[in-house]
Amino acid sequence: MASMGKKKPRPRRSFTPEFKAESVELCRRGDRSVGQIAKDFDLTERAVRLWGSQAEVDAGERDGLTSSEGEELAALRRENRRLREDVEVLKRATAFFAKETR
Repeated sequence: MASMGKKKPRPRRSFTPEFKAESVELCRRGDRSVGQIAKDFDLTERAVRLWGSQAEVDAGERDGLTSSEGEELAALRRENRRLREDVEVLKRATAFFAKETR
């Protein structure tokens, strides 16, 4: 009885850009609601709405980071994190060798 009402989380899935674009195009046509499209393709409404919002940003219809800018930002953040880790390792190595030379 205690587990009633608790749903298992849905496993994370990935979709091709073509699939996302097709879903967004169906929404833009207006034949069906976002909820109906989500239900037909076994998606969440939130995912379809996010894809639509991102498509508007990419098309210049809305302010925000485009997909390519988001990818670039993520890559730069990864590189920044890696460089900070490298600097930390070098600091530790410098401290280690400074102790040894005394």
